[in-house]
Amino acid sequence: MSISLSSLILLPIWISMAQIQQGGPDEKEKTTALKDLLSRIDLDELMKKDEPPLDFPDTLEGFEYAFNEKGQLRHIKTGEPFVFNYREDLHRWNQKRYEALGEIITKYVYELLEKDCNLKKISIPVDATESEPKSFIFMSEDALTNPQKLMVLIHGSGVVRAGQWARRLIINEDLDSGTQIPFIKRAMDEGYGVIVLNPNENYIEVEKPKIHVQSSSDSSDEPAEKRERKDKVSKETKKRRDFYEKYRNPQREKEMMQLYIRENGSPEEHAIYVWDHFIAQSAAENVFFVAHSYGGLAFVELNCCNWVSSSEPLDTSVESMLPDCPRVSAGPGSELARLGPGSGASRRAPSRGPTSSCGAPRVWRCQRISRT
Repeated sequence: MSISLSSLILLPIWISMAQIQQGGPDEKEKTTALKDLLSRIDLDELMKKDEPPLDFPDTLEGFEYAFNEKGQLRHIKTGEPFVFNYREDLHRWNQKRYEALGEIITKYVYELLEKDCNLKKISIPVDATESEPKSFIFMSEDALTNPQKLMVLIHGSGVVRAGQWARRLIINEDLDSGTQIPFIKRAMDEGYGVIVLNPNENYIEVEKPKIHVQSSSDSSDEPAEKRERKDKVSKETKKRRDFYEKYRNPQREKEMMQLYIRENGSPEEHAIYVWDHFIAQSAAENVFFVAHSYGGLAFVELNCCNWVSSSEPLDTSVESMLPDCPRVSAGPGSELARLGPGSGASRRAPSRGPTSSCGAPRVWRCQRISRT
């Protein structure tokens, strides 16, 4: 016969309840308190009690992993790929370990962008004070001065950050598959300026301050008996809360709060901010966007407008079956009208260009204009 951990923990409580249910009013109060405690115990959370500490290395070497000459993550001693299920039957702990490794890889990719790709890390907002939350992007030396062409890379949603397409591919495949580095190097070899956006870096996390509530029993005008009764209730409440917290949060994980970055609190805000303060200020005649997943939607937020062939007057709104840029008429006498249905020309954001296989980044091209 197997007995679960939660059963062993709750058994003394049930025994206590059985012993005191036959007592007087005081005993019934204790029964009510125990029932209240039981109602607030999350059995799933209770199972965290036997987890090993969530204390992970902060370097690849500490994890005993390294990237080999092919850009593959391998164990230093065994040469094996990364193993997610490091500890059997501890999925939450394994997930936390994976996330800790992912944070290290994010910093590793940042280093590659600066050292291998020779990009500069630019802090934003550009006018941020010393104390306010900040994000950053990466740019090549000629990103704003290249007169011909500029390439802008935007990753998708989730845990990925600047320079990454997919963390899972970096860990399980290689750096070329999961990062933007091959795109960046190819673009620079072919004479492009480069800007790498960081649309998921929307806030910083800080530990939530602990709020100390002043006990009302300090009032000197209350009778001593009433103060003593309040103190007793307060101590019992704290005792029950501490007991519950011990099992709800055995690892004592810190409670965090989010401080959003000004004008960069969402991927869409970030895309607009980088456009207004960098891309629109660049000298490039042609700007190419490479976007993956949600990065494409963030890009469409740039107030794009697509002029299409139509018999309607110039700038008349034209209905579209696709959820892309707003479409307006190029006018009945325009070159687009002569080309026939389906023709179009875009400003601010371009019409969709060549695409690769499913799940791969898409490429857009636009001519030199300003976002209005």
